Amino acid sequence: MKVIDLFAGCGGLSLGFIQAGYDVKQAVEFDSVIANTYQINHPQVNMIVDDIKNIDTSGTFEGENADIIIGGPPCQGFSMAGARIRRGFIDDPRNYLFKHYFNVVKEVMPTVFIMENVKGIATMKEGKIFREIQRLFQDSEALGGKQYHVFHRIINATDFGVPQRRERMIILGTLIKDTDIEALWEKTKKDIMQDIPSYFDTVTIREAIGNLPMTTPDGIIQNPIPETEYEKYLSCDAKTIANHIQSRHSKVAVERMKQIKNGENYTVLNEQINSVHSGSYGRLCWDEQSPTITTRFDTPAGGRFIHPAENRTLTPREAARIQSFPDSYTFYGDKRSISRQIGNAVPPKVSYFLARLVLNILATDSTGE
Repeated sequence: MKVIDLFAGCGGLSLGFIQAGYDVKQAVEFDSVIANTYQINHPQVNMIVDDIKNIDTSGTFEGENADIIIGGPPCQGFSMAGARIRRGFIDDPRNYLFKHYFNVVKEVMPTVFIMENVKGIATMKEGKIFREIQRLFQDSEALGGKQYHVFHRIINATDFGVPQRRERMIILGTLIKDTDIEALWEKTKKDIMQDIPSYFDTVTIREAIGNLPMTTPDGIIQNPIPETEYEKYLSCDAKTIANHIQSRHSKVAVERMKQIKNGENYTVLNEQINSVHSGSYGRLCWDEQSPTITTRFDTPAGGRFIHPAENRTLTPREAARIQSFPDSYTFYGDKRSISRQIGNAVPPKVSYFLARLVLNILATDSTGE
């Protein structure tokens, strides 16, 4: 099964499909540093480093065959003045990211497409944007006489055995008529549990990162022996693993962290902290799940990202574990870029489930087309 990954990032969405046996033929990523992480981890994929606008208008995918297109146009691209929808939405230049995703789907006409986005997309502009997105993929006039059966669900990563409360909207479209995706969703769960019985088990922070040793100046550590089912799932055979380096915090920040106990945040400090994050200077709890890993997990003021037992924020390796990236996956770039790569990624365990779901969907196509 051939896959094209648009808005590929560092490769979290691709990884799950590759793990499920798909052939990711091409990926598109605008940021060259982030694309480098993708390429090193997925050398078999043809990475196109360019703006999606150029990809669309240059005919890059003209005549291309792919069974599946995956990707999540960033939500910042969705803007719509007042109640103006229909042509106004698709032609609004502020929505170009979605428009070009749609155009590539229209060009390739894969059997299935998957869009991942923030759950708030369902309520933006009183739901008008979301309804318009659904309508466009079912517009046979715009799609050369065909239309997609569109399914959507808000998912929480914790339900897929990821130690993180991360809610996202999944929009899935298929050309296969009369597809009961709800039933196939449940079938996919059963299929995976037969192969990996612990896959959907609830995982705590301790079970995810508890075996990691002290950080090192270069982030390279001896590969620790996995102690939990989750650690075993993410483990690799390499002698060393990378990215276990801590952020440099000011003395003021460290003194603040020393005062904060598990589950507490900046509100216990006897000073005024100006932060837009309600969880600012929050310390994680060993026996709970993490909140959503964001692009600022390396910053105390960025949210609840202080290590459960140490006076520092999470390392990239710890954040990657919480995102369900395998230990063999290495991230490249400067501190800021690596934080963006991990924080913006789709958890690979979620992606793997979606890949297995698509296999079940494709298996219902009796026409063989």
